[in-house]
Amino acid sequence: MAKALLSAKIRTNMAVTTLKLLTNRSFLRSWALKTASRKVQENLLDYEMTKGSKCRYLASVEAQYIINLMNQGIKNLDKGILSPQYLKKVAETLGRGLWGESNRSQEASVKYIEKYGMEPPAFCTISPTQKCNLNCTGCYASSSSRSSATLPYWAVQRLVKEMRDICGASFTVISGGEPFLWHDGNKNLITLLEEFNDMFFLVYTNGLLIDDRRAKQMLELGNITPAISFEGYEEQTDHRRGPGVFRKSLASIDRLKKYGVGFGVSITATKENINLLLEDSFYEYWFEEIGATYMWMFHLLPIGRAREVMSLVLSPEERVALMTKWEELLFKRGYFIGDFWNSGAASRGCIAYGRPNGYFYVDWNGNIMPCVFVPYYKDNIYELYKNGKTIEDALMSDYFKRGRSWQEEYGYLSTPPGNFLAPCSIRDNHQHFREKILAPDIKPEDDSARAALEDPEYFQKMVEFGEKIRQLTEPLWQDRVNQKL
Repeated sequence: MAKALLSAKIRTNMAVTTLKLLTNRSFLRSWALKTASRKVQENLLDYEMTKGSKCRYLASVEAQYIINLMNQGIKNLDKGILSPQYLKKVAETLGRGLWGESNRSQEASVKYIEKYGMEPPAFCTISPTQKCNLNCTGCYASSSSRSSATLPYWAVQRLVKEMRDICGASFTVISGGEPFLWHDGNKNLITLLEEFNDMFFLVYTNGLLIDDRRAKQMLELGNITPAISFEGYEEQTDHRRGPGVFRKSLASIDRLKKYGVGFGVSITATKENINLLLEDSFYEYWFEEIGATYMWMFHLLPIGRAREVMSLVLSPEERVALMTKWEELLFKRGYFIGDFWNSGAASRGCIAYGRPNGYFYVDWNGNIMPCVFVPYYKDNIYELYKNGKTIEDALMSDYFKRGRSWQEEYGYLSTPPGNFLAPCSIRDNHQHFREKILAPDIKPEDDSARAALEDPEYFQKMVEFGEKIRQLTEPLWQDRVNQKL
């Protein structure tokens, strides 16, 4: 165990040192980048060997993601989009969180493994408020300015602290609603970032509330990266999000670039923008012209308000076409694009249900759910804390255990592994989700989630989609998984 902790500390120390070297405009940066890229590839190939799968494709996808992120960061550093000060702050944050004097992250992970026989989840996603300054068509969260559900600061604070101290997490995702609208008295998102300066935060936001003051705070803190939401170009974004939103969000990106804060963009794939998403020029615009360091892509799922606009959901054929484009952009164009359904090979399938190195979700009502896109829960943080329990109790609930059992059955640790091109429990394997994971004591998050459970037509459409996507992707997956080391 001591050896494992020392090894982890050395590896992380090297990663942080490399990040600092990358900010230097000298031969050291070129050397550090080449060395880091080689080490990433070697380590991930070794990992696949130890897992026994010996699958070159899995190792290649994971390595390429890390290499692309480093390369895009250097490109944006050279363009003046990323500030050396910001990158150094990021390195310091990671250093404090992952290999500080207390070894808190590694020690917490070891205790979790000793107690439960499995690694802890790597992070959680928290939506502290449902309130939003927009009213987007098909919003998964059904957010609007009329929404009032909001978590108090103490609840978010305790949850983040438990993730850090119990699970050894050094990373948290904040979503919504609009995170920059969340406040509890004089405490808000910035307060949380200041308090947990040994953790790094990815924040999904429409960007409209990022003014010069907030952008400067992000630079000074160095433990946040905002992912700004778009639907495409101006026409597509304003059509779904409202007139003028595209230009306002771009103005916020300009402020982030002014202060050198690293940012990404978040895209929702629908039938209305799928043709754009299959064009190279779309990605060239966001990465080369606008200067995004990364892109997250979500497919519109029929939950929340989106259940009412199922006609906008991608067909199985369109999703496969997008998967092919994602793969090309990853390996040939060098872009970091995290497609939460098509990129399943990067995470060895579904990462929900508090899976080892996976995650779970807590909404504005304190409901603890397996995933942002699985709107059903058993536990609630208010009830947990009132009864003297912690987040561990929810992670070890029968609900989450059934989800993890399904993941194992599906093959996320198997040799050969399961079909990671169709990894989602609720979207790609809906019948299994209903039969093997849900139970009578599981509650819907809202009226829309309840209606979905009671609608036989909805059930049939979800099952048919899953059957078709598995039929289309299985031969593609077999071709990739047979690429041995």
